Amino acid sequence: MKRIFDIILCVFTIIILFLPIIFVAFLVKLTSSGPVLYWSSRVGRNNVLFRMPKFRTMRVGSPEVASNLLPNPFCHMTLIGPFLRASSFDELPQLWSILIGDMSFVGPRPALFNQHELISLRDQCGVSELLPGLTGLAQINGRDELPIQDKVNYDTEYLQERSFWFDIAILWRTLLRVVSRSGVSH
Repeated sequence: MKRIFDIILCVFTIIILFLPIIFVAFLVKLTSSGPVLYWSSRVGRNNVLFRMPKFRTMRVGSPEVASNLLPNPFCHMTLIGPFLRASSFDELPQLWSILIGDMSFVGPRPALFNQHELISLRDQCGVSELLPGLTGLAQINGRDELPIQDKVNYDTEYLQERSFWFDIAILWRTLLRVVSRSGVSH
């Protein structure tokens, strides 16, 4: 049921957002050198690595770490990078990952391959059995502002409580947070 819902919602979202996706791709190409998409190595279900696309917000050659770990992430960002992140437009290419089954709309956010503490804690709680999501319980409860243990606690709560209606509630709250731009760090 969840996979069918993901596919239907993904196709619908791509149709609705097709022109904005093309426009953002054009802006990324126009305002910085390098590829439009950044393909990040992420940890998926059962700790299998997959390549996750995002619109590129960082300059080519920037360190491959979570940007909140950089001393001054703005010096690595492209001209429109801060706007893309604040609006969450940089996440739109992940619809591809949902369509091909590497991700779901709702689940724990996929960890970077080098976020060893997060990966280890998720393993201990059984969260690694879940398909990673475009959004999740941690995203609507603090997003980038949360310490790792709090993220894992929310991921574990999602694992225990997951249901179709819980996913719908998380998607709704995500939409409200994206519109208000709350909880986003650069």
